[in-house]
Formats: sequence, C-alpha cells, structure tokens
Amino acid sequence: MVASQKEKYSMTGVLKPNYPPYVCLSKDSIKQIGNTPLLEIRNIYQHPKIKILAKAEWTNAGGSIKARPALNMILNGLEKGTLKKDKIIFDSTSGNTGIAYAFIGAAMGFNVTLVMPENVSKRRKEIITDYHAEIIYSSALEGSDGAMRLAEKILNENPEKYFFPDQYGNEANWQAHYETTAKEIYQQTKGMVTHFLAGMGTSGTLMGTGKGLKRYDEKIKAISVQPDASLHGLEGMKHMASSIVPTIYDESFPDRQIDISTDDAYDMVDLLREEEGLKVGYSSGANLCAAIKLAKELESSDSDSEATIVTVFADSTACYNEYL
Repeated sequence: MVASQKEKYSMTGVLKPNYPPYVCLSKDSIKQIGNTPLLEIRNIYQHPKIKILAKAEWTNAGGSIKARPALNMILNGLEKGTLKKDKIIFDSTSGNTGIAYAFIGAAMGFNVTLVMPENVSKRRKEIITDYHAEIIYSSALEGSDGAMRLAEKILNENPEKYFFPDQYGNEANWQAHYETTAKEIYQQTKGMVTHFLAGMGTSGTLMGTGKGLKRYDEKIKAISVQPDASLHGLEGMKHMASSIVPTIYDESFPDRQIDISTDDAYDMVDLLREEEGLKVGYSSGANLCAAIKLAKELESSDSDSEATIVTVFADSTACYNEYL
C-alpha cells in the first residue's frame, strides 16, 4: 500500500477519501472492512500449551477475507488513475473476490463484470447479481484457471473498456494483508503468534500476512495449505502443482506446506458447526485441519514450549448452497 493510501485506508477502512468527484463512496459500508475478531478453537482442539485461533473474516463487509485485497486493488487503481469514470471493473474469480468487487463497485458507483466457472455455487452467483454485477461463465471443467484464460481473452479484445485489477498478479493484493491482517493478528495475540497458516487461491493471504508477521518476528512460521490432489472440491483453493501459478506467489516463501483432502475439510466444516457453533466454508475446514495437524506434531515433538497457531476462516456458509 503506497504512502498516500495509508491516509485513506486503515484498520477501520477509508478515513480521508480524496477521490475524483465521480466516485460515490459509501464510507459507512467500506469502513467495515478489517478489524475482524480472532476466535479461539476451544472444543475441537484443547491443549494447555498450544492454542489454535482463527480470524473470523466473514465479518468483513462483503462477507469474506477477499474484501481486503479487493478494496486495496481498487484504491490503488484510483490512485494511479487506471480506474476512471468510464471503466468497468473486470476480473476472473471463483466467487469471494467477485462478491467483494461487486459490493465495492456498488458502493463506489462503478459497473462490474466478472468471469467465473459456471459451477460456482448458486448462492455466490445470486449475491453478485444482487449487486447488479454482470457474470460471464467459463467452463466448469477448467476451474479458476479457465476463468483466468477467458478473462485474459476478453480483456485483450477490448482493453480500453475495462479496469483490470488482476488479483492473481497485483502486488496490492498481498499488500492489503501485509498492512492490515498481519497487524491485527500480531496485536490481537499480543505478539504471541508463532505460526500462521492459510489456504491459497491467489496466495495473497499467505504471502501478505506471512511477510507482515515476519517483519515483527522472523521466527514466526508461514505455512501454506493446499488440496492434496489436482481434482478436489475445495472451492477457491489452488493445487499449485497442477494450476496456473499466480505471479504474486513465491514458492520459496512458505516455511512448509500441509496438504489436506477434500473429505477431511468437509468433515471439519460439519465439526465446526456442531462443536464450535461456527458455520464456515470449506477452505476454513481445510485450514483448521492443517492447524490441528501442526498442533499434534508440536505436541509429539521434544519441545516443551508454548505455541499460538493462527489461521483464517475466509467466509461463512452464506456464500454457499443450501446443503451447508
């Protein structure tokens, strides 16, 4: 986030807007992005010296963690002058970033067009169209990679029509987490965080939060969470070895990787609802599976030290179909 943006955007959102006169910013809604609660997992996992905590990111305006980078990329476009009055906000998405673009576009007065795999949940499609955004569908079989390829084709055919945030390649994506998510976690844990885990789609959450935490303490471990197979049911998450790798992702950055199966993540979503009273999405289930796996490894190690493991619950079941 560039210096002048820091005056506009903070933990509580937009503070001192200085936008062109055609931007109709709804400050009351935009400033509800960030400062999300940090919840302790108390029933599914218990240990006297190891804590597992999760950021309740569905409490962001827009309903997911993706509101953070979406807002920062749009602010960055406004500041650079690449997002103008006559431009349509345009990107590919598997759902949550699209909802964030649609919500922020509505709040700011911009039209939004999104490319999404046609098998994205019905509920996500409904939310996006409720904000009057347009959806162009890509092949369900090609997943988020297919949406990326179709978006690139459409953009190349008419580049002047669109503002393209490029969530997979925009540094402002991970910088949003560097400036906000990491700072919140460090403050909320009073500097006690020892490990941070996150599933990856664009990789922005892991890269930005991990880098942000390491500026406070280089010993904090940043751990990537990925599906254990190329064909999986974890919407929004990438199996990097078989996918188009986002340009903002640096594979040398994570301290380690933990692979989680779709079945285990789905079972954990059910357990979170039954034992913790939390109705969260599948990536949250995968993240908690990985956090518990790590915690049990630490339990069995020779170390007698305390650990505070933090992950993110990116969204709630509000973005999914009825069966959740």
